[in-house]
Amino acid sequence: MAEWARRTAEDGRFQTAVFVVIILNAVVVGLETSPYIMSRYGALLGWANTVILLIFIAELTIRLAAHGRNPLAFFRDGWNLFDFVIVAASLVPDVGSFTTVARLARLLRVTRLVSIHPELRLIISVMVRSIPSMGHVVLLLALLLYVYGVLGFHLFSKSDPANWGSLGTSLLTLFQILTLEGWVEVQEVSLRAHSWSWIYYGSFVVIAVFVVINLFIAVVINNLESAKAEHQAELDDQNPDRTLLVRIESVKRELNELERILRREDPTHLTLGTPEPREQPAEV
Repeated sequence: MAEWARRTAEDGRFQTAVFVVIILNAVVVGLETSPYIMSRYGALLGWANTVILLIFIAELTIRLAAHGRNPLAFFRDGWNLFDFVIVAASLVPDVGSFTTVARLARLLRVTRLVSIHPELRLIISVMVRSIPSMGHVVLLLALLLYVYGVLGFHLFSKSDPANWGSLGTSLLTLFQILTLEGWVEVQEVSLRAHSWSWIYYGSFVVIAVFVVINLFIAVVINNLESAKAEHQAELDDQNPDRTLLVRIESVKRELNELERILRREDPTHLTLGTPEPREQPAEV
């Protein structure tokens, strides 16, 4: 039984069928937002929700049975626990005070697209991994917002109290500028009173937007590369030719190290593809 469940859970057709059911669930949830459709097809959509829920329960049962006599191993995977909680929440009856919870659970079933799609799981793991790394970047951004907020209050509060009348208003205006939406209009008001105010706005856009925001992107990309490398390492561990792959990686590292040493010790041989001249035989 466990072997059959494992083969079924790992079958690509089974995973594709679950993907299709999740998409159908998303369509049903969207149709339920239309009063006209609900008035005419509400009962049909209710039956569709019941069938989808039964399919999800059957899917989780198969995946749970694939672990055989060790069902707790199923819950050691965070994504499995995520699926289980969402499906369990869907069992809440859609009556009385539980109506909102039941509808929210049906909506959350759409998010299961993340758990069954490897690329989406990788993106989510990268986002979670990037949170600690972004602490210093967030601190730098908060410092810039505070400094420019106080400075903007002292410079423009009299000429433009709507945008710079208080520290809170100034920070809100700077956050709007951070999104690069509507900041030109804010700058024009300040330019009417202070012709040099473009220096303030220009420096904030360059430092806060182009520098700090790019730091966020750099952190995410760095964590994405690390996550991809770890994911590839996990796939290599499951590969039957793992020993050969490890040997190939070792040979690559040795060749790179040898190339680095040769280039450092003999820079005259940097031209690739140029054979060394042969020694001419001595004339008799």
